[in-house]
Amino acid sequence: MRNRISFLYHKLDTVAGFMPIDKGKFELLENNLSSRFPIRPYQNSCFSRFDYFLKNDFTDKPKRPYHLLYNMATGSGKTLIMAGLILYLYERGYRNFLFFVNSNNIIRKTKDNFLNPLSSKYLFNPKIVIDGREILIKETETFESADERNINIKFTTIQQLHLDLNATKENSLSFEDFKNKKTILIADEAHHLSSATRAKGELFGTWEGTVLEILKQSQDNILLEFTATLDYENPEIQSKYEDKVFLRYDLAQFRKDEYSKEINLIRSFYGEKERIVQALILNLYRQELATEHGINLKPVILFKAKRTIIESELNKRNFHELIDNFAVEQVENIKNTATVRIVQKAFRFFENQKISFSEIVKRIKSNFRAENCLSANNDAEAERNQMLLNSLEDENNPIRAVFAVQKLNEGWDVLNLFDIVRLYEERDSKDGKAGKTTLAEAQLIGRGARYFPFALDKTQDKFKRKFDKNEENDLKILEELYYHTKEDSQYISELKQVLIETGIVEDDSKLVRKQLKLKLDFKESEFYKKGKVIFNEKRPKDYGRVRSFADLGVSRKGFVYTLSSGIGGVSGIFNQAEEKSGERIISRDLEFTEIPTHLVRYAVSQNPFFYFDHLKRYFPNLPSLSFFIENTAYLGGLEITLKPYRLFVCRTSPFANDSNRN
Repeated sequence: MRNRISFLYHKLDTVAGFMPIDKGKFELLENNLSSRFPIRPYQNSCFSRFDYFLKNDFTDKPKRPYHLLYNMATGSGKTLIMAGLILYLYERGYRNFLFFVNSNNIIRKTKDNFLNPLSSKYLFNPKIVIDGREILIKETETFESADERNINIKFTTIQQLHLDLNATKENSLSFEDFKNKKTILIADEAHHLSSATRAKGELFGTWEGTVLEILKQSQDNILLEFTATLDYENPEIQSKYEDKVFLRYDLAQFRKDEYSKEINLIRSFYGEKERIVQALILNLYRQELATEHGINLKPVILFKAKRTIIESELNKRNFHELIDNFAVEQVENIKNTATVRIVQKAFRFFENQKISFSEIVKRIKSNFRAENCLSANNDAEAERNQMLLNSLEDENNPIRAVFAVQKLNEGWDVLNLFDIVRLYEERDSKDGKAGKTTLAEAQLIGRGARYFPFALDKTQDKFKRKFDKNEENDLKILEELYYHTKEDSQYISELKQVLIETGIVEDDSKLVRKQLKLKLDFKESEFYKKGKVIFNEKRPKDYGRVRSFADLGVSRKGFVYTLSSGIGGVSGIFNQAEEKSGERIISRDLEFTEIPTHLVRYAVSQNPFFYFDHLKRYFPNLPSLSFFIENTAYLGGLEITLKPYRLFVCRTSPFANDSNRN
């Protein structure tokens, strides 16, 4: 059996079972942190645990200078914990705080949270009072200019910090600034700080090495790392963080405590445009439903491109074109074809509220005007739009749609994101494992899981889910994030597995390794003594004999193409709940020769595999591309199964009067 690593948080969890370290309350924090963000029980436990750690000795307590890591879920309030620890450590004599992270975008957001009292996410009370004195939070470039009366914070990126300390210049930080001084180092998105460890490389000359060099300049220094992502399965990471993971509060626990949205995958056979329209309809449904119950909500949609900025920019142009030409027929199409229950529930709500299809179109076109949409695809765009992205919940923020590739996978705080639309269908899995794209999608889903606070009366906790046991309550949709994707069982399986591996879903299974011993009587058997092991020899494949698909073992039948339709369902991420369509999927077999030749030629031209010079590698006896398309030995002899063949036609569809269209 694999040895289980005992991290520091395991030891503190044990202590917490005997000592009341998770019950403490600090008047200092309650009086000086913003009342807009009441301290939750698990956050209070974070402060109490840190207080216990500093004041008490226990077996295997790490040595100074302390290096601790908070592994906390996205949306669990890591920045509030940082703010509270800054106040607590000020009271214990610390004045200098160095905050660093991997991205300029996060720096701007954090400055706003720490320094701007006018920000809706400012973390402190307008006046901070400690020991009867008003304390200011001041930004500083170097600690030489810091004063001993106030809180001094230097904000920087890990890249800039590394450059400043290893290429000393005037008015920049140097290692001397930390020599024998008490400094608190705060690292956000700290998993980026372990790249050298993960690669088993030399720390000297790396970002990681620079941070550790600062830490050891004084025994009183403390390095506090914060991340939602830690690779517990990596042996090097295990070794580095065994005595440093101070607290683990992952998204699985966050969800169990009812502080997150539930996450559901909406799967359908829809094409890209229909998936977008379906998300727009649900977006309007949430808005109107919230308004009916007196809840001020402006739901936001994220449109996710796969890997390039060009793709995302094209998505944005196509979206604007769709909105400009948005018509009743498109709404009717979703109404007539969608089998997902929540979509039909939305249409029943519109009907009960006497919101006509034309009114739906009008409201969606108004909500998603070009000026209400923005991109966050490169550093310049993300930085320019950071304030809008960081205040999407504000009443005066007009943004309803965000287009992105990967820039929002980290450091993005948004509560009113309810729909993520995946605008591509490819998978990048390899050898049965999910690829980087799926990993990035899981990160993004984690960011969207942040709960939008609301309460119907004073008895409800506005920051927690309320309708887990009331599935039929209409307002449950305000506690759910929907991830819209093409129906693809393999992809859904891979995504769910990644969500488990990244901690978003708790996996109850444990990896167990056992040593199996052969029985003595088996070892004495003739099979064991004289049996032979047969293995295959690898030889280059010879295509010289290939004159048809049949020569490669390709059957005439068995090819299936799925047409765009609304038949699909909803998959629960955190449970096994599965909503299945009640529609019967009808198929039709189509001879390849029934497809017009010009359509086949166009399709072939779009895939480099079917270029004639490439085909000749596999079919060296092929005389021409026309022969490949028309001859029954090749494409001309195939049969394709179309499903679901049943197409739902809108009343004003261009095909409505075509008697040959089924």
